[in-house]
Amino acid sequence: MAKRIPPLTPSQVQNAKPQAAPYKLRDGGGLYLLVTPDGAKLWRMDYRRPVTGKQNTIGLGAFPVVKLAEARDKREAVRKQLDAGIDPSEQRKADDAAKLAQAQAQAVADRQATEGTFRAVAESWAAMKRKTWADETRRKAELVLRDYLLPALGDADMATLSSKDALTVLEAMAETAPNLARKARGYLARIAHHAMKQGFREDGRVLVLESEAIKDAIKAAKGHIPAATATLADVRAVVLAVDAYAILVTRAALAIAMLTAQRPGNVVAMEWAEVDLDAAEWNIPAGKMKTGHAHTVPLAAQAVALLRDMLAYTDGKQYVFPPLARQRTEHLHRDTLSKALRDSGLRDKHAAHGFRAMFRTVARERLGIAEDVLEAQLAHAKKGEVQAAYDRTGFIEERRAVAQRWADYLDNLRAGANVIPMARKAG
Repeated sequence: MAKRIPPLTPSQVQNAKPQAAPYKLRDGGGLYLLVTPDGAKLWRMDYRRPVTGKQNTIGLGAFPVVKLAEARDKREAVRKQLDAGIDPSEQRKADDAAKLAQAQAQAVADRQATEGTFRAVAESWAAMKRKTWADETRRKAELVLRDYLLPALGDADMATLSSKDALTVLEAMAETAPNLARKARGYLARIAHHAMKQGFREDGRVLVLESEAIKDAIKAAKGHIPAATATLADVRAVVLAVDAYAILVTRAALAIAMLTAQRPGNVVAMEWAEVDLDAAEWNIPAGKMKTGHAHTVPLAAQAVALLRDMLAYTDGKQYVFPPLARQRTEHLHRDTLSKALRDSGLRDKHAAHGFRAMFRTVARERLGIAEDVLEAQLAHAKKGEVQAAYDRTGFIEERRAVAQRWADYLDNLRAGANVIPMARKAG
């Protein structure tokens, strides 16, 4: 007959003192309190495994967190498991594994909900690419994200973002901004790829971003930038429209774009630190140039006078052309120039980028400027030639003379002077 073990009392448990070696205070039914030399009091229970019959021990917590009564309740719970043929240690391992899997799944879900949205992944991708982007590339990407993609897709889960959802956004863009839709299509594909690399989207689940509506819109817009080049009347209409525009800052930026034939993005982002009015030069740093090479732009006397007038408004500030009310950029937005021309009745006739084509065509056909000099002024890379030909000294004196001749020509055209008609080449 098994020896009966008298149950423990709360005071025995409370007053148990550590000794040189661990010892046990038994409560019966396999339950005991293990007292260690460092003073820890640990509840343990011995039992036999249901399948093998081997002796095993399971921990039931530590005193005083687990009181005597609670330890006995746990002993009874273990007995019920044993009666049902369940090994409590194995069951505990299975329960712990299930809890860990659930916690890991929840962590993945939480990360997906915060870091796996289109907004978070797109911003992560843009931050990575920003290190290699030229200023104009960065500006265009941020414009597409800020004004088009994030408002429509920002809260979407990248794990489930469908091609249909992305196409809906692109097709809407293609109706009003086909060139930006083309950019957006590329950005979306790269963002989806970035999501795969970050673990937020299943590998190989690419976005299919082709539709007839998008292809037709992009095809119609590709390479077609409206520019006044056909007749002198067209060119004069642009000159007079710029002069008549009511908002001073926008009018000045349009005039500089017309006088210098530089890209609209560079014009609106012109900084005083880049301008030397005494030398009559505008030095655009490499980071702002599409070519990745610094570019010196000679300034005609008319351009210098216009910029000196702007000093009254922005002297001491970073940018020459300050932002208009409620604008989010630090300087005038390039789209403001395009809108100004559209509002002036030049929609589909002349765009802000069209000043470059106007200069390239009219200066060649009316003023007889050599093509190499014109290309250098526009900072175009010539096929098969090293771009160093267009550095700070590339045709600088020739371009200085051309800049002044171009400004004087526009003045004469503005005044309605008797200018020689443009001679079109046969064929």
